[in-house]
Amino acid sequence: MGQNLHEYRKSYEKGALTLESVLRNPFQQFKEWFAAAEASKSVDEVNAMTLSTIGTDGFPRGRVVLLKEFSEKGFVLYTNYNSEKGESLAKNNHVCLSFFWPGLEQQIIIKGIASKTSEEQSVAYFNERPRESKLGAVVSDQSEPIESREALEAKLAALRSQFEGKEIPKPKNWGGYLINPVAFEFWQGRASRLHDRIRYQKEGDEWVIQRLQP
Repeated sequence: MGQNLHEYRKSYEKGALTLESVLRNPFQQFKEWFAAAEASKSVDEVNAMTLSTIGTDGFPRGRVVLLKEFSEKGFVLYTNYNSEKGESLAKNNHVCLSFFWPGLEQQIIIKGIASKTSEEQSVAYFNERPRESKLGAVVSDQSEPIESREALEAKLAALRSQFEGKEIPKPKNWGGYLINPVAFEFWQGRASRLHDRIRYQKEGDEWVIQRLQP
């Protein structure tokens, strides 16, 4: 069985990116693009990003997660530390983040080093989450097998009953990661597949900016 997708193609013509137009600071450039994506209303979840890690089995793996904070310190996401991604990060903390906003024909790729956020920061964020999200974080042994959806929902019902009228504490194995970037690439789709690619590479305390061939 096969399917030919040779005719699936689109001409990207919504923007351009030049060395002269980009900001000198990649965090500011990210902030500018992120704000434009928010304002455009063409992106359903502007903070959705692909986190790629090297698994404990040696294979790369990407999954879509949500960016929850960003600053010049880096990019923060939250997860179960015992999950597949958590185990991967414990073994190899070199990661890649990728944002793709089709409506703007833009992509941002960030290579960086992951480290756990402080317990205080993780608790503060957990306490801001809706109650159902807190229950979901507690009930799930993320990435572990379970026999059925019904079994998972039964665990959730028991947990709701256990914590009825009570505060839900953050699990010890749940918290944040801060991704400290070492490289950014801003990609703007262009016609004839001659896309604009501008890379910021960290060298010492400086960011070296280069145009890459498409």
